[in-house]
Amino acid sequence: MSEIILASQSPRRKNLLERMNIGPFKAITSGFVEVLDDDRDVKEVARELALGKALEVANRFPEAVVIASDTIVTIGKRQLEKAKDIAEARQMLVDLSEGPSSVITSVAVVRGDKQLVDEDVTQVYFKADSPEIQTKREIYLASGDWKDKSGYGIQSGAAPLIDHIEGDYDTVVGLPTKLLAQMLGEFSIHATPVTEEAPVPQKAKSH
Repeated sequence: MSEIILASQSPRRKNLLERMNIGPFKAITSGFVEVLDDDRDVKEVARELALGKALEVANRFPEAVVIASDTIVTIGKRQLEKAKDIAEARQMLVDLSEGPSSVITSVAVVRGDKQLVDEDVTQVYFKADSPEIQTKREIYLASGDWKDKSGYGIQSGAAPLIDHIEGDYDTVVGLPTKLLAQMLGEFSIHATPVTEEAPVPQKAKSH
């Protein structure tokens, strides 16, 4: 059986992959440089970033099955970069409270010449701004959890700011496990999607 590598050191992605019961895997940081582009379709950008991460690691480990993922939060066509400081993180959360946003998480699986890449989208609805939400927002910002994230961590402190989501919770966390399980099946790797109760109300995707 091929060695399995997760091209990420994200503790959130490692935890989800461990819970998919695929057996042992290594987590290795990809050297691929991520660049967002508001002028292009966000799904195309997300797929390109996930595949770029996977290929950079696959070039070093050509016999392995390499899994990579990338998450982009969007408001309209604006792709959110990671906040540089607390003021930028605060403004980002204020912007998110003004209407629905999308979380696009792409997944790439690569082994040798075989490459699969796809993405899943979950809509996130933050609670409208109010004195109560402002207080909760400042508590979240003071925690520092926003650092190294494109906006927030739904599983690690930001849930009180969110009204509900439409779609899969693990897509917002950073690894859509149902999608990944299907993709791994194409490499003859059995995987179990992670099912857990979201810390916010969860609705099926609207069509």
